[in-house]
Amino acid sequence: QKGVKGFSRRKYLTETVQGEKFSFSPIAMNFNGLLRVSKSLKLGRSVLMPRVGHRASEGCRPCWHKQRFFRTDSRHMTYAKELFLGRVNKKEVFPYPEISQEELDEINQLVAPVERFFNDDVDSKKIDHEAKIPPETMAGLKELGLFGIQVPEEYGGLGLSNTMYARLGEITALDASISVTLAAHQAIGLKGILIAGNDTQKAKYLPKLASGEHIAAFCLTEPGSGSDAASIQTRATLSEDKKHYLLNGSKIWISNGGIADIFTVFARTEVVDEEGNRKDKITAFIVERAHGGVTSGKPEDKLGIRGSNTCELTFEDTKVPVENVIGEVGGGFKVAMNILNSGRFSMGGACAGMIKKLIGLTAEYAGTRKQFDKSLSEFGMIQEKFALMAQKAFVMESMAYLTAGMMDRPGVPDCSVEAAMVKVFSSEGSWLCVSEALQVLGGLGYTKDYPFERYLRDCRILLIFEGTNEILRMYIALTGMQYAGKVLTGKIKEMKKGNIGVVMEMFGKKLRDSFTRKVDLGLTGNDGVVHPSLADSTKKLEENVHYFGVTVESLLYRYGKTVVDEQLVLKRVADIVINLYAMTAVLSRASRSISIGLRNHDHEVLLANTFCDEAFFKNNYSMAQLEKDAPENNDDSIKKIAQQVLEKRSYICSHPLDRNF
Repeated sequence: QKGVKGFSRRKYLTETVQGEKFSFSPIAMNFNGLLRVSKSLKLGRSVLMPRVGHRASEGCRPCWHKQRFFRTDSRHMTYAKELFLGRVNKKEVFPYPEISQEELDEINQLVAPVERFFNDDVDSKKIDHEAKIPPETMAGLKELGLFGIQVPEEYGGLGLSNTMYARLGEITALDASISVTLAAHQAIGLKGILIAGNDTQKAKYLPKLASGEHIAAFCLTEPGSGSDAASIQTRATLSEDKKHYLLNGSKIWISNGGIADIFTVFARTEVVDEEGNRKDKITAFIVERAHGGVTSGKPEDKLGIRGSNTCELTFEDTKVPVENVIGEVGGGFKVAMNILNSGRFSMGGACAGMIKKLIGLTAEYAGTRKQFDKSLSEFGMIQEKFALMAQKAFVMESMAYLTAGMMDRPGVPDCSVEAAMVKVFSSEGSWLCVSEALQVLGGLGYTKDYPFERYLRDCRILLIFEGTNEILRMYIALTGMQYAGKVLTGKIKEMKKGNIGVVMEMFGKKLRDSFTRKVDLGLTGNDGVVHPSLADSTKKLEENVHYFGVTVESLLYRYGKTVVDEQLVLKRVADIVINLYAMTAVLSRASRSISIGLRNHDHEVLLANTFCDEAFFKNNYSMAQLEKDAPENNDDSIKKIAQQVLEKRSYICSHPLDRNF
């Protein structure tokens, strides 16, 4: 884009290495060469075999190595939390994350056999009908290495990054039952060992988990504790010889519960603090089925994801060695939250993969089906549905891979809020897209002869598991507001004390905002990071972010700590910040696509601008509703209606045919 003020192709490319500026000189290339690390790539039969079941010859063993670059940037403040202060930390999200050419070659070689397997060897209709994944399909998944995608190579896994995991997730999502089985195994089942286990635990359990010889499950939910994970009652009691714990209790809705060999189980344990006080705290354990006392209930007969195994688990005097504690005794709740927070981002890629497949199938039908001497694809309301599906898939993808790129940075980046936002947006977007696709297909989509009704059934669980969207909205809003509150505490206290200087500062700020709406957060212009063709949308993002910061400050002043009880307020706050992150993701991605000349980048610009226009107006309306005594706000009426219905536990209006005379 030579000659465009404030933005150039060369400038973009020199900043592409995760925000650090490197010019492409021989010196810089030699520097990167010094940082390069080579190690053998363990792909086994996953790349070498044209089809599962055909054994590769010894002469076909891979002789090449994968090479990855160390990323040299340091971790800045998390992006999402800064939005609550009305700030855009552009170094976090611009330019859009890229993987090295070596990683790209590697993932492309992994994708091909996995895609072939799912197209040729997976019978999703049979899996759904029989509510079971056939043994030969499970064997194929194991041969492809899909049970150890993120397990390090030293333990027999593929050792892939979050970005590469998301890419494979797009393919495995083509069968929801398989996708859930794999995710339950590695995204949460073995993840505790991976992120909090010691070297001995990793060496003992990860190799067989990576190969699929052993299956893992995550056991947290109980009959009396769903979203309130801290209220679990399963108990682990230390034996008199202090060599093992006796585990007693039950867990429900456990994915892989009936087929797993290794369980990550959370239970209450007695902990003595430094002052000698005894307290109940949650501890995480690695439990083997071979330990005894583990009983699996009958598999649940589910609406969707029917081929995945879901059942109740009962532990009765199960003897768990003390060395099987994950992390510290009493530190299990933190382990559980870290496991769940780290896996949610992948739902974006998985949902996008499903929607892209659905778009292809539905578009084929719309292009061939004729009504009123026109194909369905010529009708405006049908076109609107395809535009919506394409837009949702684009945004999901953009959010997922932006978040994955952030998570792949050095250190231990906290992307829990971003990951939660990806999960909420993607799950709700998928549900809407599947519904719209079914509407295009009409009666055909409603029959079991075609896969579309299965997509609908499979999709509904996305809004429920890995944290309900209601709980995640609370988490997103409260985490961000707590972050902003710590920064703004002094200012808010002074305002409540009646400090004239602070009050006048806030009043002056509002007065200036009322006269001029020009906001510049540095995303465009001479030091801009967004391509000029996206300038209007970028200004909308900047304006939204600025006024969101003002809104958050006002809410903290109005409610203080009691904001935790204002769920309808928090819902709007979460919806706004989810939109802001989504706007950021599409602008960053589209800017990269234009700059490096990707195919159909003009289509990406169109999608990004359209989404940002819509999100901008939604955000403005939501922020208007959050103003004090706003006429647009019906929260009091909503609460009153719900209270009257719930008091009677029924619909209370008289029937329209009733009369009182």
